[in-house]
Amino acid sequence: MYFVYVLKSINHNKTYVGYTNNLNRRIEEHNKGRSKFTRTYKPWQLIYKEEYPTISEAMKREKYLKTSAGRNFLKKIVK
Repeated sequence: MYFVYVLKSINHNKTYVGYTNNLNRRIEEHNKGRSKFTRTYKPWQLIYKEEYPTISEAMKREKYLKTSAGRNFLKKIVK
């Protein structure tokens, strides 16, 4: 299984969209500063996730969520 996830910075007005096959490990990596972009804005909390059976489906969904239409979708469901 693969996950598409959205993180929100606790201290800054930033969100991050990504995909992984191990959600807990990946969130831990973000909060330990192992990702260049997310290092600056840590700590992060998970605010949304979706599960997909294949990596290609997860990558496609992640790409969509990074578009303006995808961001609008996330704003509606995360409120």
